[in-house]
Amino acid sequence: MNRVVITGAGTINALGHTVAETWAAMKEGKCGIGPLEMKDVDRLTIKIGGQVQGFDACTTFNRQQLALYDRFTQFALIAAREAVAQSGLEFSGEMAAKSGVVLGTSGGGMQTLDENYRNVYEEGKNRVHPFVVPKLMNNAAASHISMEFNLKGPSFTVATACASSNHAMSQAFQMVRSGMAPVMVTGGSESMLCFGGVKAWEGLRVMSKDGCRPFSANRNGMVQGEGAGVFVFEEYEHAKARGAEILAEVSGFAMSSDASDIVMPSKQGAARAISGALRDAKLNPSDVGYINAHGTGTAANDKTECAAVADVFGRHADSLMISSTKSMHGHLIGGTGAVELLACIMALKEGVIAPTIGYEEPDPECALDVVPNEAREAKVDAVLSNAFAFGGLNAVLALRAI
Repeated sequence: MNRVVITGAGTINALGHTVAETWAAMKEGKCGIGPLEMKDVDRLTIKIGGQVQGFDACTTFNRQQLALYDRFTQFALIAAREAVAQSGLEFSGEMAAKSGVVLGTSGGGMQTLDENYRNVYEEGKNRVHPFVVPKLMNNAAASHISMEFNLKGPSFTVATACASSNHAMSQAFQMVRSGMAPVMVTGGSESMLCFGGVKAWEGLRVMSKDGCRPFSANRNGMVQGEGAGVFVFEEYEHAKARGAEILAEVSGFAMSSDASDIVMPSKQGAARAISGALRDAKLNPSDVGYINAHGTGTAANDKTECAAVADVFGRHADSLMISSTKSMHGHLIGGTGAVELLACIMALKEGVIAPTIGYEEPDPECALDVVPNEAREAKVDAVLSNAFAFGGLNAVLALRAI
């Protein structure tokens, strides 16, 4: 099997419009969560979120493109441009024919859906724009990335709620590892911070009105965010031969299904995904120095995840660092694992562990080193990135330094 490395990374999220800005914010423990700015925000119970600020689509895309690009597609393209530019790759000939793109999203073109529901139901319009369907479809971002970069190989979208990005990246990893593709562009994107998107999540009663505090005893729910993270996964020998900068090695992954409840997480399901990723990567539990947690800030998720980590790692769990960057950028739902992978790469490449901010009170059921409130310098050689979704769908990635 081929070794798989990351040779490009790109992002736009509540912490920054680039990887460098995002890493700087993570190192500072900056909070990107604030008051929502959107139509009818006064009708919402939840009025905070991790919105992307200072972004003007009109300065990045032309009028014809904006007619086709929902906000989640815009984010994906911006992140992909940064990632591909860093990789230094150009796709033509056989390289273009075999390389592809796999992205994760949950809501897809939610902004377009919300806007057109308003037009039809609230404003009484009888016609919508002819591009509404290609604009809102979940595969829109993947398709536009494939067109922009001439990626003619396997290209598709994965939608598994909060695990979408990790599932997408695991499929891209598998394709490069198996030799199906020399390069895959992969990650995830989401933009559900519109009235309809937030109102739907309010109904679940899992949202916080005042902030995201993962693992803290006084946590009271998750906070939504938006944005994208996109990466270039490349076969190691190919990257080495062309002298590419390698950010990290993707060394393993595993997936599992709880098969128990549509919203309540299972310790056993999470533990099977974590232990499976270790086996696939040929890592001992003691090899892992950091875990980027799913860490939503809900009572059920945090304690279940900590219990699963304790079960898998045993005594080594006490030596592990585990943090949730959702406390800073919010929960990007289908795009969250991709932005969180940036924290894993930062840990391996920069030797800095992103903190769990907002931590106020120890919780006996989350008695692990959650890197509270301040980033920490530490050398780690292997990390895990956890994603556990509604529907009981779990996906865990393992990365190594190289």
